[in-house]
This record gives sequence, C-alpha cells and structure tokens, in this order.
Amino acid sequence: MARRPEVFVRALTMEEGRKLQGITRRAKDPVKLRRAIVVLMSAQGQPTSAIKSLMQVSDDYVRSVVHAFNDRGFDALDPKWSGGRPRRIGEWVRERICLIARTTPSEWGITAFSTWSLAKLAAHLEKIGLVTSLSRQHLARILKAGGVSWQTTTTWKSSNDPDFIVKMQRILALYDTPPKDGRVICVDEFGPLNLQPRKGKAWRPTGHPARLRVTYHRNDGVRHLLGALDLATGRLYYRIRHRKRWREFLSFLKSLRERWPGERLYVVCDNYSPHKRAEVKAWAAANDVELVFLPTYGSWLNWIESEFAALRYFALNGTDHRSHDEQNTAIGAYIRWRNQHARPKVSFAASSPIRSWTSYPAKVA
Repeated sequence: MARRPEVFVRALTMEEGRKLQGITRRAKDPVKLRRAIVVLMSAQGQPTSAIKSLMQVSDDYVRSVVHAFNDRGFDALDPKWSGGRPRRIGEWVRERICLIARTTPSEWGITAFSTWSLAKLAAHLEKIGLVTSLSRQHLARILKAGGVSWQTTTTWKSSNDPDFIVKMQRILALYDTPPKDGRVICVDEFGPLNLQPRKGKAWRPTGHPARLRVTYHRNDGVRHLLGALDLATGRLYYRIRHRKRWREFLSFLKSLRERWPGERLYVVCDNYSPHKRAEVKAWAAANDVELVFLPTYGSWLNWIESEFAALRYFALNGTDHRSHDEQNTAIGAYIRWRNQHARPKVSFAASSPIRSWTSYPAKVA
C-alpha cells in the first residue's frame, strides 16, 4: 500500500503566525486549542505522523484540520457544535411526563403503592402509551429539566384560633414598633434536654464522617431551659431547671422583672398551660407585666424560636455530653458568645405573605 502524501498547512504570514501562537496560549475551548496546536506544528514543518503521535489523534484528524484551515482560515479553528441527535421525546410529551409525576398512583387506579419510583413511573408511562421506552436515567433528566424533584412530604398544622389575625397583628405590631414605655421579651421553653449522642455536621475528610456511640438508655433524667429574648438588645437570658411547671415559669418571670425595674414588660409566649396559670396571670397584672399570647398553633410567630434553632445547631448537634453539668456548660458558653455579638432584633418576616393576611388562609401549606 502506497504511503499517503504528507499534508502541510499553507504558508502563514507573520501576523497569522503571531495570532495562531496567541490562540495556543490563551484559548479556553479545548477543541479550538487542539486545532490551533495542530496547525502551528504543521506550519513549523512537522509531518502528519509526528503531529498525531504528539497530540494523540488520528492521521485523518490532522489532515482534516490542516485542509480546513487552508480552505477557511482561522474560522476553521472554532468548533461548530451541531447540538447532537434530535430529541426523541417532544416538548409536549415532556410536559405531560412532569405533570403525571406530580400525581399519585391512586389517581390512576393503582393501589399497590402510594408513590412513584423512577422505574414504576417509567413503566406506567409506557403502559398508557405516552412513550415506547424510557430509561430511569432519561426520565430523571426530563423531570429535573421540568423543575420536578424528589422531595420529602411535609406537614402543616392549621390554626383553629378564631382570633388568629388579631393576635398575629398584635405580635407584629410589638415587633415593628416596640412600646416606648417598656420592652418586648419573647419567652419559651427549650427541651427536654437529655443526655444522648446528637447527630450534627462537621468538616471531615471525604468518606470519613465523625462517629458517635449508640445509646439505648437515657440516664440522669432531663432538664428544661427557660429562655427569654430581649428584642431591644438581641440578648438571650436563660435558666435551666429540672421541671417546667408554672412555678418555674413564674420564677423566671420574676428574674426578668428584676432585670428591668421600672419598665413595663410585654412578654410574648405561647399557650402552654403553665403560662396561663391563675397565679401567673395575677402576678403579671400586679407587677406591670403584660402576657401577650400567640395564636393557637402559631409558635412560629415567636421570635425566640429561630434562636433556639441556632442554639441546637451550634451548642448541641454533634455532641455526646456525659453529664448535665457538662451539657449545661456548653449551652452557657454558646449563649455568652452569642450575647457578645448580639444586635437589636428588627424586621421580623418583613417580606412574608403573613403581612398581607386579612383572614386565615384556607390552605397555607
């Protein structure tokens, strides 16, 4: 078999040579870079065999690049993406697939399972004749492109409080414009605090998560944290007690009263029965403390809830305290650090739809 004749790029001008060299140094597209190197090597007089050996490409690839450059110049270096094979599944079918994925099997008369897996959904789509064959991987790509993802079902407890809007607006008014004659304090209980290994997150080498022991018993009882958030300063105050009865709650209120003498306290709290105890209400009325109760099932309106979430995340998650003293010390250390960085609490749910509610929506989930 006769040897194929060598192919070389046409003679380049000095300006073309400088431009080609610049492309080999700065091109970010790997296709354009590879083509430019092939042309530059050919311009330097290197044969096709040497170029294909160095670039690890075929003989035909080198020849096609050289011929294309000779015919079209630098335009031949730019890749011409064709977009791949035309879609086998049209846009209407894709929209239909995403719509069906958002239904439940029972809506199609299927009672054997309550939710779709990719395999079951693909089989169903084939059964109803929407597609002839569809792999799980392709189905997953279609759903992702259509904005449909695999999500955990969540719950929402609707409030049955007939005065929900009135109570909510009262809370929001205290948050937005605190009364000049006192301060707003958000109070709640956190716990129960038992001794157990708690899952958490930490930076670790890939594939080597931190390990905690497994326990089956909860020894040494539980503790309860009573917390208060001062919106004027953003500082947290707390007490840890063995129980959370009305006596402990009243004692905590008295400590708050002593902290801010001469100011009226507006204490935002939920409807936990110790908060509404007659003795507590009587003491509050006699000591210039107004108990502002949240709407039923409206604990999310209590600003201290987000602070408790941060407390759990930074002080407890990922720990395995062996005594309540050790755990209480960790909680105290976090709260001291947090209070050193505290800022006044302003703009509660400023852009939330709750600001426009005039009645409790029938469906808020």
